[in-house]
Amino acid sequence: MKKITLSVLTLLLFVGCAGDAPQPLNELVDEALVRAERQALLLAAKYRDQDGRLPQSWEHGEDVSSDSRWWCSGFFPGTLWYLYENNRNPEVLEYARLYTARVEREQFTTDNHDVGFMLFCSFGNGLRLTGDSTYRQVLLNGARSLATRFRPEVGLIRSWDHSREKWQYPVIIDNMMNLELLMWAAENSGDSTLREMACSHADKTLEHHFRPDGSSWHVVSYDTLSGKPHLKQTHQGLSDDSAWSRGQSWGLYGYTCMYRWTGDDRYLQQARRIAHFLLEHPNMPDDGIPYWDYDAPAGPETPRDASAAAIMASALLELSGFTQGEESQTFRDFAIRQIRTLASPEYTAPVGENGNFILMHGTGAYPFDSEVDAPLTYADYYYLEALTRLRGLLHA
Repeated sequence: MKKITLSVLTLLLFVGCAGDAPQPLNELVDEALVRAERQALLLAAKYRDQDGRLPQSWEHGEDVSSDSRWWCSGFFPGTLWYLYENNRNPEVLEYARLYTARVEREQFTTDNHDVGFMLFCSFGNGLRLTGDSTYRQVLLNGARSLATRFRPEVGLIRSWDHSREKWQYPVIIDNMMNLELLMWAAENSGDSTLREMACSHADKTLEHHFRPDGSSWHVVSYDTLSGKPHLKQTHQGLSDDSAWSRGQSWGLYGYTCMYRWTGDDRYLQQARRIAHFLLEHPNMPDDGIPYWDYDAPAGPETPRDASAAAIMASALLELSGFTQGEESQTFRDFAIRQIRTLASPEYTAPVGENGNFILMHGTGAYPFDSEVDAPLTYADYYYLEALTRLRGLLHA
């Protein structure tokens, strides 16, 4: 496993020599987008003739791909859409449409909660950038499919159908990310029940998923009769009581997004609480890239998670626009620190390497020895989203 050093010397490699000013942000962002596009086009070409396949990771020197059923299937199309948004390259547009089409069947998926990830990252960005009416219908169908997983007696969308660890009605913090599809569909269909489901899920998660310090459990299972939690555990973190890094980023992003859609101050305050927990955590490395779990032993051998950082940076940039004064600047500055790190040679792979993924050093599921110190398609997606948001702020 590659060691990620924390030394000041390493950090100076990407901010310039001692005494020099760091690279201007506008230059850094533009160069990062150019490198990302070159790499993504290589990845798109690799899978172009593999019918229905989508890139997932690159482990032990081997390509890892999936069909549209895997929860990650919408991320590579979404990465291409963000690249197209920034450069309007017709070749990127062609690939974005090709890979988005490979996810289309998931509009009718009712056996998992990841329909929001699958469709809003792909078709949602495609609709936003092209106005293609066929994309709109796919999203509406997908929202209705996702809504079938909502049980009024519990007030939440069920995440998984399996019942490991004696789960009755498991809900994971990741599910906050799928609510945007319901909020969008409610606004675009006039079906207010979809909004009510999303808000109910956010409210119950706020009530039961978070600890007093602002951290969250990964999995909360609810009793199907009482609608109350009966187990609070982890599935991918260090322990049931630890703060799994990507899960904390999902929560931050999810409540920031819900505030954008509703204007409900409770969601803004929750996003702020999570942000302060993360920024002030004693185990947060100086370069802003979390260890795979905030309670994992800090050290050069402990895997980082570039995906947790990319999700967090994107969320913090948006959250900085909903807050004021010193707090807003703190959120923005930390996101910029994370983006500078991710854009450095320490995390951005040379073009043509890393299986043609953009970022290195993600951690998928450490307890299962799955995608550890590996590229992750969702790390690339949220990195591109963060770069796009930062570019928008710089040009505002």
